[in-house]
Amino acid sequence: MNPKRSPAARTPVRPTRSRPAVKAATRAALTPEVWIEAATDVLVVEGIDHVRVDVLARQLGVTRGSFYWHFRDREDLLRRVLLAWSTRATQALTKRLAEASKDPLERLRDMISLPHRGRAAVRAARIELAIRAWARRDDMARQALDAADASRLAYHEQAFRALGFEPAEARSRAFLTYACEIGESLLHHHGDDAQREHRKQRLGVLITTRKP
Repeated sequence: MNPKRSPAARTPVRPTRSRPAVKAATRAALTPEVWIEAATDVLVVEGIDHVRVDVLARQLGVTRGSFYWHFRDREDLLRRVLLAWSTRATQALTKRLAEASKDPLERLRDMISLPHRGRAAVRAARIELAIRAWARRDDMARQALDAADASRLAYHEQAFRALGFEPAEARSRAFLTYACEIGESLLHHHGDDAQREHRKQRLGVLITTRKP
């Protein structure tokens, strides 16, 4: 007669897969957007040379391996940082402005007001300044910046043309307006609220006044 086996002996023990699943969940919890935002913060504060996988992983409290769950390499991350910036600061922005009003004069006023929109404007200006510094030494960043500038200038020019300005004049006014906006965003701390408001109103008058 065979001896009776205990329930434990009758039930085979199967290897658990919980540990790999936990690791996968941990990697997935940090979305690509979290890494991109962290990389952007480092870019703004410390510059492009400090945007490294080890630096970001340490700040986010994860291993380097977690990074490769979402990105092929550092170059892939940098490319997606630029893409995220371009989408947010150019494509989505101009779309939102275009949808807000069909009046070209109102669109120009909205664009002029962008550097004056509080903390969001300050944050956007800091990111843009960091990207412009990066673009001076890197072709990928320069191409992304050139594309953003071209798109924004075209949007400005379209508004001036809609106001009845000839193509050459519309192009010149678009450039001058855009240059003033960039300058205002970088020099936003100059003057008090009343002075900044005066500059904004004065620019609006100057760029839309026709030649006598």
